Amino acid sequence: MTEFKRYLLTSALPYANGPLHIGHLSGAYLSADIFARYLRLMGKEVLFVCGSDEHGAAITLRAQKENCSPQEIIDKYDAQFRDVFQKMGISFDIFHRTSSALHHETSQDFFRTLYRNGQFIEQTTEQYFDETAQQFLADRYITGVCPKCANPDAYGDQCEKCGASLNPTDLKEPRSVLSGEKPVLKATTHWFLPLNKHENWLREYIEQGTIDGAPHHDPSDWKTHVVGQCKSWLDGGLQPRAMTRDLAWGVDVPPEIAGSAGKKLYVWMDAPIGYISATKQWAADHQKDWRNYWQNDETALIHFIGKDNIVFHCLIFPAILKAHGGFNLPVNVPANQFMNLEGKKISTSRNWAVWVHEYLQDFENQQDALRYNLVKNMPEQRDSEFTWKNFQETNNNELVNNLANFVHRVVVLTHKYYGGVVPIFDADEPFSSPLDGEDSYFDFEMTELHGKVEQFCAAMEGYDFRGAMKIFMEISSYGNQLLQNNEPWKREKTDPEQVKTVLSVAMQIVGVLSVVCRPFLPFTSDKLRKMLNMSILEDKGDLENVLETLAEGQELVPSGHKIGEPEHLFTRIADETIEAQVKKLQTTLLEETPENVTYEPIKDTVSFDDFAKIDLRTATILTAEKVKGAKKLLHLTLRLGFETRTVVSGIAEFFQPADLIGQQVLLVANLAPRQLKGIESNGMILMATGADGKLAFVSPPKGLADGMIVR
Repeated sequence: MTEFKRYLLTSALPYANGPLHIGHLSGAYLSADIFARYLRLMGKEVLFVCGSDEHGAAITLRAQKENCSPQEIIDKYDAQFRDVFQKMGISFDIFHRTSSALHHETSQDFFRTLYRNGQFIEQTTEQYFDETAQQFLADRYITGVCPKCANPDAYGDQCEKCGASLNPTDLKEPRSVLSGEKPVLKATTHWFLPLNKHENWLREYIEQGTIDGAPHHDPSDWKTHVVGQCKSWLDGGLQPRAMTRDLAWGVDVPPEIAGSAGKKLYVWMDAPIGYISATKQWAADHQKDWRNYWQNDETALIHFIGKDNIVFHCLIFPAILKAHGGFNLPVNVPANQFMNLEGKKISTSRNWAVWVHEYLQDFENQQDALRYNLVKNMPEQRDSEFTWKNFQETNNNELVNNLANFVHRVVVLTHKYYGGVVPIFDADEPFSSPLDGEDSYFDFEMTELHGKVEQFCAAMEGYDFRGAMKIFMEISSYGNQLLQNNEPWKREKTDPEQVKTVLSVAMQIVGVLSVVCRPFLPFTSDKLRKMLNMSILEDKGDLENVLETLAEGQELVPSGHKIGEPEHLFTRIADETIEAQVKKLQTTLLEETPENVTYEPIKDTVSFDDFAKIDLRTATILTAEKVKGAKKLLHLTLRLGFETRTVVSGIAEFFQPADLIGQQVLLVANLAPRQLKGIESNGMILMATGADGKLAFVSPPKGLADGMIVR
């Protein structure tokens, strides 16, 4: 990671029309907080900004549903955001609001500069208009039949049932949310940013990491899926994008511009400028110059977002910044992918979510247990999944059995044998190291710890937070193994000098853990420091000091230091607690009635004897390749346990061959062979058809051997 004098970190502004769920945390806020805390521990100058995104049609829709004003909606959720973020330990330097006067002023100034510099083009297009309500309709004010899955309640920008991205004119049978009437197309004029004119330098920026030939960042540091999504847009050709909308709620287009009446800034013109207005507010509050963070090339701008915002932060916002002139562009956008929940996509409209404010109520003072699980399953490179069972297992097996158990034993034994005073020991006294089982010495252990911390730092600087946390837990496991190898509880009377050495080394490991856990588990870090009777970390170079101390072979927790009393870092989570959370989700499913699903009629009745003739078996796909000359067919080899089978299956439209290897399936094993494209097919795979027409495997439970009969 390139060194910079200061770092400006941003998290995507949460939209103030609903509460936060665990997908939000894992997508944009937890990763940014981890990195901010790490940089501070390394003595770097960091400004971490965020705020509520408080404009747009969705907020006015929410206000209509709740029979209140948009201002009441944004006030409600802004307050909830602040409470949740504070309780979860998200360490923003400022959490601002896009409804503030400063933000409106900053956004209008930006638009005004682009307008005066000739960066916009005016275009007249036809958009839906509600003749009853007498207003143009934003995308979310239009619903209709989705052309992809026939959902009759798709929005003008997206179908929430199948996830398809839409334009309002794509909808069949469109209707206005305001009046329920069919809208008409009517001409309206807006200001567009001609992204096509920025295409060449944006491609250079994304692919080469240069701007106008000058080095800007190392593109190899960017995540593959981020670069891939940007290149896909660039390869498809960028088009002019409207920077204004016909809305009643938002930032006004500067009134001195002709034709501005009734026009508001497009949310993606307005919202990212919220990062700038938040910085301005923080700078004013702290007597700083905001320009040092946005207009100084010694500052690294890094955006933390989810994958649905990649294009806006990597292409559209950079184009806005460069069109304005004089602003830094992001040196990285380490976007995460999506977190699913119990095998399904998180859906706010269907209440299929773990709401963070509810978690905080149900699991009091267990913020770090959730932070730990979300980092362990963070969707850094691909979509991941949260399950309540896995949450319980990581808490009980890793946080309780590993980390808390190690720390508790070290602190309790130090109190038991030495009255809570770190023993003075002989550094040359041999003891059994967990590394190789041979006699080693204190300085050797400090060298090993130093190496682990360096690995930790390298992972953090590569935005590999899951990897860094794994190293942190390896350090704890190392300490547990040290105790197990030497069993100080048995040897204190027979070999007191060795026990002193072992417990002193173990105490140094606790000292390291109290620092390196802070980015992930800040509340646990405070508890550890209290147990060590050491000052709470101020995040000002503390980790840098750890590295220097270990490199010199010195003690982090000095001999003769009096530690505090032991306390439990984590407690076990009971089965009934988890069962209650699972039941809450299942209740959501039971309450959810499938809408607008077309069911095929049940086929003619067959006798039991006829059905019993079908031989269904479990099998695993070993190889898969496309059949030449056939768009829909895949040539599969299946392991049946006692033999292999060749099957030709018409699933090529829905699956890539490489993704199928290892997929367990159910096979009709006694189907008469058929010749398909010159290949003999011996069997048929069972598939289910979703409401969107896509196929899904009907699979046996995990762990079931191949060749088993399905009865």
